Amino acid sequence: MKLSFIIPAWNEEALISATIASLHSSASAFEYEIIVANDASDDRTAEIADAQGAIVVHCDNRQIGPTRNDGANVASGDVFIFVDADTIVQKEVVHETVKAIESGAVAGGSFPRFDGKIPFIAKCLSNVLEFGFKLKGVSAGAYIFCTREAFLKSGGFDPKFYAAEEVHFSYSLHTYGPFKTIDSHVVTSGRKFRTHSLFEIFPTLFLVSIPGIRNIKKRKKLWYGERRNEST
Repeated sequence: MKLSFIIPAWNEEALISATIASLHSSASAFEYEIIVANDASDDRTAEIADAQGAIVVHCDNRQIGPTRNDGANVASGDVFIFVDADTIVQKEVVHETVKAIESGAVAGGSFPRFDGKIPFIAKCLSNVLEFGFKLKGVSAGAYIFCTREAFLKSGGFDPKFYAAEEVHFSYSLHTYGPFKTIDSHVVTSGRKFRTHSLFEIFPTLFLVSIPGIRNIKKRKKLWYGERRNEST
Protein backbone atom coordinates (compact mmCIF):
# COMPACT_ATOMS: atom_id res chain seq x y z
CA MET A 1 0.00 0.00 0.00
CA LYS A 2 1.47 3.32 -1.07
CA LEU A 3 0.47 6.56 0.67
CA SER A 4 0.25 9.90 -1.13
CA PHE A 5 0.37 12.89 1.21
CA ILE A 6 -1.06 15.93 -0.58
CA ILE A 7 -0.41 19.38 0.89
CA PRO A 8 -2.13 22.49 -0.52
CA ALA A 9 0.06 25.52 0.17
CA TRP A 10 0.18 29.25 -0.33
CA ASN A 11 3.00 31.27 1.26
CA GLU A 12 3.74 28.67 3.91
CA GLU A 13 7.53 29.06 4.16
CA ALA A 14 7.33 29.48 7.95
CA LEU A 15 5.51 26.22 8.67
CA ILE A 16 5.67 23.81 5.74
CA SER A 17 9.13 22.52 6.62
CA ALA A 18 7.86 21.17 9.95
CA THR A 19 4.82 19.64 8.27
CA ILE A 20 6.90 17.79 5.69
CA ALA A 21 9.43 16.68 8.31
CA SER A 22 6.61 15.23 10.43
CA LEU A 23 5.38 13.22 7.45
CA HIS A 24 8.82 11.84 6.65
CA SER A 25 9.17 10.73 10.25
CA SER A 26 5.66 9.37 10.73
CA ALA A 27 5.38 7.49 7.43
CA SER A 28 8.83 5.92 7.42
CA ALA A 29 7.42 2.40 7.86
CA PHE A 30 5.43 2.68 4.61
CA GLU A 31 5.95 3.40 0.95
CA TYR A 32 4.92 7.02 0.49
CA GLU A 33 5.27 10.25 -1.43
CA ILE A 34 4.71 13.87 -0.47
CA ILE A 35 3.11 16.24 -2.96
CA VAL A 36 2.92 19.98 -2.37
CA ALA A 37 0.35 21.77 -4.53
CA ASN A 38 1.88 25.25 -4.57
CA ASP A 39 -0.92 27.74 -5.17
CA ALA A 40 1.09 30.62 -6.72
CA SER A 41 3.14 31.31 -3.59
CA ASP A 42 5.46 34.32 -3.81
CA ASP A 43 7.73 33.18 -0.98
CA ARG A 44 10.06 30.17 -0.56
CA THR A 45 7.31 27.55 -0.11
CA ALA A 46 8.11 25.65 -3.32
CA GLU A 47 11.88 25.84 -2.76
CA ILE A 48 11.61 24.48 0.78
CA ALA A 49 9.25 21.68 -0.28
CA ASP A 50 11.53 20.64 -3.13
CA ALA A 51 14.58 20.63 -0.85
CA GLN A 52 12.77 18.26 1.52
CA GLY A 53 12.00 15.74 -1.18
CA ALA A 54 8.42 16.70 -1.98
CA ILE A 55 6.96 16.66 -5.48
CA VAL A 56 5.95 20.26 -6.18
CA VAL A 57 2.93 20.93 -8.40
CA HIS A 58 2.39 24.53 -9.44
CA CYS A 59 -1.12 25.94 -9.76
CA ASP A 60 -2.95 29.26 -9.48
CA ASN A 61 -6.39 28.70 -7.99
CA ARG A 62 -6.70 30.83 -4.86
CA GLN A 63 -9.08 28.14 -3.69
CA ILE A 64 -8.10 25.18 -1.55
CA GLY A 65 -10.40 22.50 -3.00
CA PRO A 66 -9.14 22.72 -6.60
CA THR A 67 -5.59 23.03 -5.27
CA ARG A 68 -6.00 19.73 -3.44
CA ASN A 69 -7.39 18.24 -6.64
CA ASP A 70 -4.34 19.43 -8.58
CA GLY A 71 -2.09 17.62 -6.12
CA ALA A 72 -4.19 14.46 -6.33
CA ASN A 73 -3.98 14.50 -10.13
CA VAL A 74 -0.28 13.59 -9.98
CA ALA A 75 -0.48 11.26 -6.97
CA SER A 76 0.53 7.64 -7.54
CA GLY A 77 -0.52 6.16 -4.19
CA ASP A 78 -3.31 3.77 -3.28
CA VAL A 79 -4.41 6.08 -0.45
CA PHE A 80 -4.66 9.87 -0.71
CA ILE A 81 -4.05 11.78 2.54
CA PHE A 82 -4.76 15.51 2.41
CA VAL A 83 -2.79 17.45 5.02
CA ASP A 84 -2.84 21.20 5.59
CA ALA A 85 0.52 22.94 5.29
CA ASP A 86 0.45 24.10 8.92
CA THR A 87 -0.29 20.68 10.43
CA ILE A 88 1.95 18.23 12.30
CA VAL A 89 1.16 14.55 11.77
CA GLN A 90 2.30 12.07 14.40
CA LYS A 91 3.24 8.44 13.71
CA GLU A 92 0.14 7.04 15.41
CA VAL A 93 -2.09 9.06 13.07
CA VAL A 94 -0.52 7.47 9.99
CA HIS A 95 -0.62 3.98 11.48
CA GLU A 96 -4.28 4.36 12.44
CA THR A 97 -5.03 5.59 8.93
CA VAL A 98 -3.48 2.51 7.36
CA LYS A 99 -5.26 0.26 9.85
CA ALA A 100 -8.60 1.89 9.02
CA ILE A 101 -8.10 1.32 5.29
CA GLU A 102 -6.97 -2.28 5.85
CA SER A 103 -10.10 -2.83 7.97
CA GLY A 104 -12.38 -1.78 5.14
CA ALA A 105 -12.82 1.98 5.45
CA VAL A 106 -12.65 3.91 2.18
CA ALA A 107 -12.20 7.29 3.83
CA GLY A 108 -11.79 9.05 7.14
CA GLY A 109 -10.01 11.77 9.02
CA SER A 110 -8.36 13.01 12.17
CA PHE A 111 -9.91 15.95 14.00
CA PRO A 112 -7.19 18.50 14.81
CA ARG A 113 -5.96 19.93 18.05
CA PHE A 114 -4.80 23.56 17.83
CA ASP A 115 -1.36 24.69 18.90
CA GLY A 116 -0.61 27.74 21.06
CA LYS A 117 -3.15 29.99 22.73
CA ILE A 118 -6.59 30.33 21.19
CA PRO A 119 -9.71 32.00 22.64
CA PHE A 120 -11.65 29.99 25.20
CA ILE A 121 -14.81 30.14 23.09
CA ALA A 122 -12.86 28.75 20.13
CA LYS A 123 -11.79 25.78 22.26
CA CYS A 124 -15.40 25.16 23.27
CA LEU A 125 -16.62 25.38 19.69
CA SER A 126 -13.84 23.04 18.59
CA ASN A 127 -15.04 20.40 21.07
CA VAL A 128 -18.61 20.75 19.82
CA LEU A 129 -17.49 20.50 16.21
CA GLU A 130 -15.41 17.41 16.92
CA PHE A 131 -18.40 15.64 18.42
CA GLY A 132 -20.63 16.68 15.51
CA PHE A 133 -18.09 15.74 12.84
CA LYS A 134 -17.59 12.29 14.35
CA LEU A 135 -21.33 11.77 14.68
CA LYS A 136 -21.95 12.76 11.06
CA GLY A 137 -18.91 10.94 9.67
CA VAL A 138 -17.16 13.96 8.18
CA SER A 139 -13.65 15.32 8.49
CA ALA A 140 -11.93 18.63 9.09
CA GLY A 141 -9.60 19.70 6.30
CA ALA A 142 -6.37 19.51 8.30
CA TYR A 143 -6.24 15.73 7.76
CA ILE A 144 -8.60 13.73 5.58
CA PHE A 145 -7.89 10.48 3.75
CA CYS A 146 -9.52 8.25 1.17
CA THR A 147 -8.65 5.48 -1.24
CA ARG A 148 -7.63 6.45 -4.75
CA GLU A 149 -10.70 4.64 -6.09
CA ALA A 150 -13.10 6.56 -3.83
CA PHE A 151 -11.48 9.88 -4.76
CA LEU A 152 -11.79 9.22 -8.47
CA LYS A 153 -15.39 8.01 -8.20
CA SER A 154 -16.38 11.05 -6.11
CA GLY A 155 -14.79 13.52 -8.49
CA GLY A 156 -12.67 15.05 -5.73
CA PHE A 157 -13.31 18.36 -3.99
CA ASP A 158 -16.24 20.29 -5.43
CA PRO A 159 -15.10 23.70 -6.77
CA LYS A 160 -18.50 25.20 -5.91
CA PHE A 161 -17.37 25.53 -2.31
CA TYR A 162 -14.86 28.05 -1.00
CA ALA A 163 -15.00 26.67 2.55
CA ALA A 164 -16.39 23.56 4.23
CA GLU A 165 -15.35 21.78 1.02
CA GLU A 166 -13.94 18.95 3.12
CA VAL A 167 -17.35 18.39 4.74
CA HIS A 168 -19.06 18.11 1.36
CA PHE A 169 -16.22 15.89 0.12
CA SER A 170 -16.65 13.64 3.17
CA TYR A 171 -20.36 13.24 2.49
CA SER A 172 -19.68 12.37 -1.14
CA LEU A 173 -17.34 9.57 -0.02
CA HIS A 174 -20.04 7.85 2.05
CA THR A 175 -21.46 6.42 -1.17
CA TYR A 176 -18.41 4.22 -1.65
CA GLY A 177 -17.93 2.61 1.76
CA PRO A 178 -17.34 3.17 5.47
CA PHE A 179 -15.95 6.46 6.79
CA LYS A 180 -13.67 6.22 9.85
CA THR A 181 -12.73 9.03 12.22
CA ILE A 182 -9.52 7.83 13.84
CA ASP A 183 -8.81 8.38 17.54
CA SER A 184 -5.41 10.06 17.18
CA HIS A 185 -5.26 13.81 16.56
CA VAL A 186 -3.09 15.88 14.28
CA VAL A 187 -1.90 19.24 15.59
CA THR A 188 -2.66 22.24 13.42
CA SER A 189 -1.82 25.91 13.77
CA GLY A 190 -4.22 28.09 15.73
CA ARG A 191 -2.94 31.20 13.93
CA LYS A 192 -6.30 32.09 12.36
CA PHE A 193 -7.76 32.40 15.84
CA ARG A 194 -4.78 34.53 16.87
CA THR A 195 -5.01 36.73 13.78
CA HIS A 196 -8.75 37.16 13.26
CA SER A 197 -11.66 37.51 15.64
CA LEU A 198 -14.41 34.91 15.74
CA PHE A 199 -16.70 37.59 14.28
CA GLU A 200 -14.47 37.63 11.19
CA ILE A 201 -14.00 33.88 10.94
CA PHE A 202 -17.42 32.30 11.36
CA PRO A 203 -19.57 34.59 9.17
CA THR A 204 -17.06 34.19 6.35
CA LEU A 205 -16.93 30.41 6.77
CA PHE A 206 -20.72 30.26 6.74
CA LEU A 207 -21.09 32.38 3.61
CA VAL A 208 -18.43 30.69 1.53
CA SER A 209 -19.76 27.25 2.43
CA ILE A 210 -22.93 27.99 0.42
CA PRO A 211 -22.59 26.92 -3.21
CA GLY A 212 -23.41 29.48 -5.84
CA ILE A 213 -22.29 32.58 -3.93
CA ARG A 214 -19.53 33.49 -6.33
CA ASN A 215 -18.82 37.07 -5.22
CA ILE A 216 -17.74 35.78 -1.81
CA LYS A 217 -14.66 34.25 -3.42
CA LYS A 218 -13.07 37.70 -3.39
CA ARG A 219 -12.99 37.61 0.42
CA LYS A 220 -9.64 35.89 0.68
CA LYS A 221 -8.44 37.47 3.90
CA LEU A 222 -8.76 34.31 6.00
CA TRP A 223 -6.81 32.18 3.54
CA TYR A 224 -4.77 34.50 1.34
CA GLY A 225 -4.22 37.52 3.56
CA GLU A 226 -1.14 38.48 5.54
CA ARG A 227 0.21 35.60 7.64
CA ARG A 228 1.31 35.84 11.24
CA ASN A 229 5.05 35.54 11.65
CA GLU A 230 5.03 32.46 13.85
CA SER A 231 7.03 29.28 13.42
CA THR A 232 4.72 26.89 15.29
